[in-house]
Amino acid sequence: MFGVHFEEVTTEQRRRAKAVNFGLIYGMSAFGLAKQLDIPRNEAQTYIDTYFARYPGVLKYMEETRADAAEQGYVSTLFGRRLYLPEINDRNAMRRQAAERAAINAPMQGTAADIIKKAMIAIHQWINQDTQGEITLIMQVHDELVFEVDATQAEALKSKVCDLMAQAASLDVPLLAEAGIGDNWDQAH
Repeated sequence: MFGVHFEEVTTEQRRRAKAVNFGLIYGMSAFGLAKQLDIPRNEAQTYIDTYFARYPGVLKYMEETRADAAEQGYVSTLFGRRLYLPEINDRNAMRRQAAERAAINAPMQGTAADIIKKAMIAIHQWINQDTQGEITLIMQVHDELVFEVDATQAEALKSKVCDLMAQAASLDVPLLAEAGIGDNWDQAH
């Protein structure tokens, strides 16, 4: 985004790049991005233009997904789960644009949800078969799982959980899972 080497990226640049990346996926306009980053609209538009110039596949994905959704009336996750979009061809522009944003977002968010569910199933099976109650899944938050474990077992169990999560799906890119340990969720980050 900023034409600097990875090692030179500042915290602020990373924050702005994330805002652009996720904002575009959610259908954010230059106006919305400018408001979120507290920058002039023309600077936000430059970020968007630079992003699409550097990553033309993202723009192609967005355009193709909109067109497919309009034709089919739905989008699908990588695992085939569908989200029907009855307003994708609505004459009301606001309704249609909301459905288009959902069409772009749903395959990615839905696929991520499918993957974490597959990971939870694999972990549940492992817990029931191999752990003698040493680990308990407490909650899921988006792509994170929170466990309760005996502190003396945490390191040993951590690598197995990461392995099972990373193996939850086979994609063109590797899935990576990281784990933190702490007395609470905040400390584990």
